[in-house]
Amino acid sequence: MKNALLIAIVLMGTQIVTSQDWTTPIIDGYGKIKDFKNMASLPDPTKEYNVVFDLKDEREMEGTNIGYFKIARLINMLGANGISADKVHIVAAIHGGATFTALNNEKYKAKYEKENPNAEVIKLLKDYGVQFYVCAQATAARGIEANDLNPNTELGLSAMMVLANYQIDGYILMP
Repeated sequence: MKNALLIAIVLMGTQIVTSQDWTTPIIDGYGKIKDFKNMASLPDPTKEYNVVFDLKDEREMEGTNIGYFKIARLINMLGANGISADKVHIVAAIHGGATFTALNNEKYKAKYEKENPNAEVIKLLKDYGVQFYVCAQATAARGIEANDLNPNTELGLSAMMVLANYQIDGYILMP
């Protein structure tokens, strides 16, 4: 009898967890989440979320660079749990394999013969308040000029400086 009850409870719990729909409540269309309540380690509305992301990977997830996906996912999780945008401060250092994701549409299309699939999510994230710094060392190494970049990004001396400066200022590194 105890085993049957335990199995029933586990199955009901599994059903509740798996029946949730994937949503993008704040950054529409990007960084989908399942919104679970009553979980351990939920976002705390009394805290400020100061996070610096290290975007260096060229991998994609759901059609955009995985770094932008992760930023959108964090914002969606925070927003779904009542954290207002004024308590979320996100910076991204773009370099390495992710450098070309920061090209404007014209330059991206010239290189890859298609529109930049990251342009829309970069704009949505920028409108939310995310700051994007593209490593000038990485752009110089790749022959990218400042005017080749997405207008929602800025050049930083280096990704190392962005990451170091924001961590010194108390931002948490999100690799």
